[in-house]
Amino acid sequence: MSKKKSNLQIAQEQAESTIKKTNDKIEELGKNTYNLYTALNDIQELFDKIRNVPSEKRLEYNQLKGVRLNWKHQVEKIESDYKNAVAKNAGKGVVGVGAGVAVAAIGPTAAMGIATTFGVASTGTAISALSGAAATNAALAWLGGGALAAGGGGMAAGNAFLALAGPIGWAIAGVALLGSGILFWKTKSDQNRLENIFTLICKRDIKSYELAIVELNERISRIKEESVKLYNAIEKIESFGSDYHQMAQAQQYELGAYVNLMSASTQLLVNPILGLQPKYNEEDFSKFISDGNRKDINKDLIIALSNLLYKIELDNKDKQLLWKSFKKNKEFLASMDISKKEFDYIILDIVSEALDFK
Repeated sequence: MSKKKSNLQIAQEQAESTIKKTNDKIEELGKNTYNLYTALNDIQELFDKIRNVPSEKRLEYNQLKGVRLNWKHQVEKIESDYKNAVAKNAGKGVVGVGAGVAVAAIGPTAAMGIATTFGVASTGTAISALSGAAATNAALAWLGGGALAAGGGGMAAGNAFLALAGPIGWAIAGVALLGSGILFWKTKSDQNRLENIFTLICKRDIKSYELAIVELNERISRIKEESVKLYNAIEKIESFGSDYHQMAQAQQYELGAYVNLMSASTQLLVNPILGLQPKYNEEDFSKFISDGNRKDINKDLIIALSNLLYKIELDNKDKQLLWKSFKKNKEFLASMDISKKEFDYIILDIVSEALDFK
């Protein structure tokens, strides 16, 4: 007879299922952003062929071209970093475990979906601007469902822990934390308390993913509509001729409207999906510090733990158990670049203060 699943196991399975649905939506988003990007390039080519366009209009759509080019570079970097990580870890059995897209599945369209979804990584830096391992981890954390590959070190390698605090959220991180023995249980009562904390974390993140799916659906719908408008505009522009001065005034006004259409469409490419952004980021931390709070604290650690405990009510006993659990895990301490001796109980108090301040 199979053992009855705990509330935590049930919540974890629900989180994995919801993340799988979210990943599928990100893949769908990527396919539609590919169509939108193609349409924007096609209309841009037509604009580039028109002579005597007023300089301010030309400047505007050239700026939009730069924004799209930067986005495309980000797409290429995510795809490249992911493939390099897969090649590096071939045979190590540490990539793509758990929920998420199959490791070999990421291609240009999936990378486009990721670039749009996570316009910024958990550090507040554009994924494309992050160096090597951190950029890879930001994408791997999501796609691999928390079982990270970079360096072959598992989920605690390098900045992987921070990446988890962003796009992946803490539901799946909780699964990995439990599985890696990061939680230290002394009694059944303590175990139940800790399981309850991670159950609440899972349920909180499930809600975030469900809202993100709604947001992703809305973005996909808008992208489809804008793509149709762009192709209709392309047909119209082709009939206007190639000299702005020779166009009727109505056609000139229409061209101006199409530049606005290009601007709105470009924003659909580059604006991130808000529901999948970190709940606590570097900007939040900077405001907290600038208000006269302690300046000698580990920024990365506070940001990571603030994401873990965001909107989770804890009493002193809960905090004590969490503190002991983290303090006893060497991988966690190494990932946060902090020694067992330095991981003082006051850190959880500071996290509480940081969250209260936000």
